Amino acid sequence: MSLPLEGLSAIVTGAGRGLGRAEALELARLGAAVVVNDYGQPGRDGSGEASAAPAEEVAAEIRAAGGRAVAHLGDVSDFETARALVDLAVAEFGKLDVLVNNAGILRDRMVFSMSEDEWDSVIRVHLKGHFNTTHFAAVHWRGRAKAGETGVYGRIVNTSSEAFLAGSAGQPNYAAAKGGIVGLTTSSALALARYGVTANAICPRARTRMTEDVFAGFGEPGEGELDPLSPDHVAPLVGYLASPAAAGVNGQLLVVHGGMVAVVDRPKVSAKFDTAKEAFTYEELDSLLTPHYASRPAGETFAATEVLGLKRG
Repeated sequence: MSLPLEGLSAIVTGAGRGLGRAEALELARLGAAVVVNDYGQPGRDGSGEASAAPAEEVAAEIRAAGGRAVAHLGDVSDFETARALVDLAVAEFGKLDVLVNNAGILRDRMVFSMSEDEWDSVIRVHLKGHFNTTHFAAVHWRGRAKAGETGVYGRIVNTSSEAFLAGSAGQPNYAAAKGGIVGLTTSSALALARYGVTANAICPRARTRMTEDVFAGFGEPGEGELDPLSPDHVAPLVGYLASPAAAGVNGQLLVVHGGMVAVVDRPKVSAKFDTAKEAFTYEELDSLLTPHYASRPAGETFAATEVLGLKRG
């Protein structure tokens, strides 16, 4: 019996540790050949000996289990690095089929305290990084289709966040980047569908090195229990979205953690007002909108804070 991703090749960014590592291992377990990308460079172990870069360690772990994998060290927020990453997948495995964008950083601070660099660095790594790899993957898939290849297969899985949905107060840079990623995802889904490509986004909740401070003391597992915030709860959904079984899933946003997957619906118009004249005036808008918002629950905004209460069961 063949594996669901057998014969396919994948890139996972930020895959040296945490969520990306779990995703890379899962794609390999399902049969994909994987390019394991991470920014981390080789270092030194406790004895002072040279140690492999995290991406190289994950690639070696995949190969040791009988899979195919190669490491790529580089920052995907750099345009040319992203080009080289996609080129590596094609050179090593003949083509690219799956792109999982996971790489990211945190620079948490309130909006009134945030520095320009803290804003720019998060937008660059998350949003620009997602664009860079998506751009070159899309060029690859479109080029194959334009050359007459039939049955081009492409899957993009992007990483958004509940911080975008709920409006995390201490993460204006992160929330903005993750909201931008959803826009990039839905745009890509519409633009690339004709070439056999789907694009979806997930909002994972996982305890990783990047989020250890965010989730400190949150739902700690008992002895012998799987952490409800383990990346292992997220990786299977990525494997599914990368698979042929998910051909009908495109332009979607899903929240995943702790044995639960929630499908997030698109925004809907809740009210509509028409001017009784040729154009609105301040006075007419005041007469319509002020009572409308006065009748709504205090503190309710466009943010969907209820997603933070989602759990299995």
